[in-house]
Amino acid sequence: MMGCWILNESLSIILVLSWLGVNLYLFIDTFCWYEEEESFLYTRVILGSTLAWARASAVCLNFNCMLILLPISRNLLSLMRGTSSCFRGPWRRQLDKNLKFHKLVAYGIAMNATIHILAHLCNLEHYHWSQSPEAEGLAAALSKLGDTPDETYLNPIRTFHTNTITELLTTVAGITGLLISLALILIMTSSTEFIRQASYELFWYTHHVFIIFFIGLAVHGAGRIVRGQTAESLLLHNVTFCRDHLAEWQTAARCPVPQFSGKEPSAWKWVLGPVVLYACERIIRFWRFQQEVVITKVVSHPSGVLELHMKKRDFKMAPGQYVLIQCPSISSLEWHPFTLTSAPQEDFFSVHIRAAGDWTEALCKAFGAEGPALKEPWSLPRLAVDGPFGAALTDVFHYPVSMCIATGIGVTPFAALLKSIWYQCCESQTQWKLSKVYFYWICRDPGAFEWFADLLLSLETRMSEQGKTHFLSYHIFLTGWDENQAFHIALHWDENTDVITGLRQKTFYGRPNWNHEFRQVAYSHPSSNIGVFFCGPKALSKIIQRMCRLYSSADPRGVHFHYNRESF
Repeated sequence: MMGCWILNESLSIILVLSWLGVNLYLFIDTFCWYEEEESFLYTRVILGSTLAWARASAVCLNFNCMLILLPISRNLLSLMRGTSSCFRGPWRRQLDKNLKFHKLVAYGIAMNATIHILAHLCNLEHYHWSQSPEAEGLAAALSKLGDTPDETYLNPIRTFHTNTITELLTTVAGITGLLISLALILIMTSSTEFIRQASYELFWYTHHVFIIFFIGLAVHGAGRIVRGQTAESLLLHNVTFCRDHLAEWQTAARCPVPQFSGKEPSAWKWVLGPVVLYACERIIRFWRFQQEVVITKVVSHPSGVLELHMKKRDFKMAPGQYVLIQCPSISSLEWHPFTLTSAPQEDFFSVHIRAAGDWTEALCKAFGAEGPALKEPWSLPRLAVDGPFGAALTDVFHYPVSMCIATGIGVTPFAALLKSIWYQCCESQTQWKLSKVYFYWICRDPGAFEWFADLLLSLETRMSEQGKTHFLSYHIFLTGWDENQAFHIALHWDENTDVITGLRQKTFYGRPNWNHEFRQVAYSHPSSNIGVFFCGPKALSKIIQRMCRLYSSADPRGVHFHYNRESF
């Protein structure tokens, strides 16, 4: 099983190890440079190895801050997915793991920021101690430099009686460091699964504190608290000799008083490119915000599901893509992702929205979904749409066999896929690499089947007419029912069509036996690459992912299940 996992995730492992390798190289290289560089020899006399710890973690922090915005640049990812021939197969699946990489880089930022903060707190104490009466020798002499007009200082703490906290909060480096730390803590804590589930709005708003974080990061180095010997001073003051001849300073020609300066800030150089790229993303979003969206149809379905049909000039989509929607009357800042449920062949695009939070509940209320009648078109609130953007499901046609698994409202990404299949079935000349689709839908509420059953029924009819009944195999599982429903189901069990969906394929009751399902698919397609596409809760996602590893062959010529999860 471990061998299959390594085989399936080999590229992901290589990319993560590459990221770790670059971080390790930058840390070690910077650490060694600050431990050996002559211009910082006198700085090390006061600070010791914590200088190298602070600078090495700062470089890794800058590197990860350079990467953090790239995985959430949706237009960039869509461009790479749609136009580059390099992003095919395993490389293409890496684009679907953008949020995982975003989180991984965030952990790297948090770890390096912690090391950087702790190292500088130690540096402050070292600076403070070197001004104490107990300090003697070279460290004390270096700390006294800067008291006369012809000298430059090395120690930013000028007297022993200086309060280090007060001194810290009166410098550019101290103030920006505090802001960066607070912003990072706020972003990280509000990004936990618990907060996102309890209040997505809180997660959304606090995540935008990243603007303060990046501004603080760019300005942070301007404080130049860590100072080193200038290049001109190194030519005149031989540190190797003079460090051991403190008494000869100013008297010997080869030992003039050393001069010091702060290091040029460099963080802005690391993050400038990604920040400009992300700014372009926001400009594109603002431009799309200005474009008119015409709402052509509103349907209220059972189980709190709102269906919206919309039109927008030059809107082009592919099955499985998603859009970001904003309703200015609810919030002028929040954009929420929703999968498109319409097919590219239709003259509109649609989404299905389930009331599952403050924003979605407010949207359903604004469209009158909770009232006895929906609102008239002229009284509907304005919507803004950004996208469409690529997602994992757009790759479903790239496999010879695909398994599509959805739970509850997670079925919406597959609606566009099945509609697209229906339209392409009408075109007898259509040639596909995809030869078989297994569709699984697990749902708790029988009422939720209503809006989707019509689509399945029309697709079932079309497949039968075209002689392609083998192409789609669908399995619907109902996990919740009451006593009356059970009696009704049992009473009509012998009928030709299912009592709940009206389809010829009968509904299953209870949860799927995934071992049986995957074993059957693997047996039916012994030498195939099978794409597994899932949209649903994390607990079931782990099970499906484990099944993919369990039933993938270690033999490259055998069957392989490639797991893809919808994530926005």
